[in-house]
Amino acid sequence: MRELKSIEERILDRALYLMGIRRTCDIPIRAIAKEASVNVSAINYYFRTKEEMLRLVKEFYIENTMTVSAILDSEQYDDEEKLMLAGNEIMEYSLRFPGNAVLVSDSMKLPEMDDTSKRMIRISDEVGTRLRILLRKVVPGDEAAGNFKYLIFMSSINYPTQYDGIVYDFGGRLLDERENRIMYLKMLIKALKSV
Repeated sequence: MRELKSIEERILDRALYLMGIRRTCDIPIRAIAKEASVNVSAINYYFRTKEEMLRLVKEFYIENTMTVSAILDSEQYDDEEKLMLAGNEIMEYSLRFPGNAVLVSDSMKLPEMDDTSKRMIRISDEVGTRLRILLRKVVPGDEAAGNFKYLIFMSSINYPTQYDGIVYDFGGRLLDERENRIMYLKMLIKALKSV
């Protein structure tokens, strides 16, 4: 992805935020401009079209997903640490950009997927497969149990980061802090091992 100026980053950041809040990628340019505290002409200047802006949002998603992939490739961590750190990265990204799940879902529904959407889906699937394999190493069990444990693991990462209500029920943004997310993930893995 090309180097972005701070205004461009803020626009992309706020576009992803609004996608998550509104649960759609079809966000009016005026709403994005208002949320990013810029005028509509700034969006037109930096991105030319709404489609170009959406393509860059997808590239931004791909870059962040590659961060998870790099954790999974790292030889400095054992398998359980990789699982926790990758889970933390996914949670942190989801908390910051609640629109990423909407972005993936919307891309999968396109009648004709553009190249960026195809890459985004492919990389997401690859990371998902690698996480499933890693979880099977860390949390042993037969294939059926492994599938259910993967479902529990991924749901436990995604649900509390995408639905604010569950976090607020505990008196604040419980998972905003990295230390809390790591503790949560350790407890999750421990629970999955005991099942």
